[in-house]
Amino acid sequence: MREISVDKITNEIEDMCIKVCHELSDDMKACLYDACDKETSDIGRKILGQLKENLDIAKEEMIPICQDTGMAVVFLKVGQDVHLSGGDITDAVNEGVRRGYTKGFLRKSVVSDPIERVNTNDNTPAVIHFEIVPGDKVEITLAPKGFGSENMSRVFMLKPADGIEGVKNAIITAVQDAGPNACPPMVVGVGIGGTFEKCALLAKEALTRPAGQHSDIGYIRDLEEEMLDRINELGIGPAGLGGVTTAFAININTYATHIAGLPVAVNICCHVNRHIRRVI
Repeated sequence: MREISVDKITNEIEDMCIKVCHELSDDMKACLYDACDKETSDIGRKILGQLKENLDIAKEEMIPICQDTGMAVVFLKVGQDVHLSGGDITDAVNEGVRRGYTKGFLRKSVVSDPIERVNTNDNTPAVIHFEIVPGDKVEITLAPKGFGSENMSRVFMLKPADGIEGVKNAIITAVQDAGPNACPPMVVGVGIGGTFEKCALLAKEALTRPAGQHSDIGYIRDLEEEMLDRINELGIGPAGLGGVTTAFAININTYATHIAGLPVAVNICCHVNRHIRRVI
């Protein structure tokens, strides 16, 4: 049994919050630079150039890539041979978010109640997903999610008879309806299977997979490639002003489901698609 103090998790999350909001991840940076070379629209190329300039300024001056620094979503995979000591793990995660958003001068966007809407002033609580896995390590994935794109996400409870064509139509419908509101170029996370809530979680976690890293499942890999082409043929383009770069990537996760259902979730993220992963 390996003992890990929750203080270490707090410290990691504090640093991760600051880093991910100020620096674009390597996979998203590669997507942006590649799109600059391939975009055919004059205004599209201009917008992508402005995004690159914004990226450089954010890193040099240590200011957020985007003014919406998001609600912190944390995936924790805890090895079953780990003993967490020194306090409550949920409190430790929230303390890391609190410190990161305070010390990093990041926008506090969380309200304590969805109706009364009083700001918590420290961006907590985070949305935390726990998973117990084999081993003696803790894997932390942090994905702060802005709500311009989050609000454009959808769940479709399809019938099995809708099949893969129904899945494709659901993805295209969600992207078309989102249009410029999701701050394209976007990354599209898709969850297929499970239940109502499981497919949404699959879609959210799909966004944390590096852009360009396809599914290991053959037909899903083909589907990712096909749907990326189809999305980019919609002509929405950078900032919704036209072009061939509507999406940088589409990542699809699947899970077993009931004989009577075909749940599909589409979780859209803007061009920054913030995600960072560390292992303790």
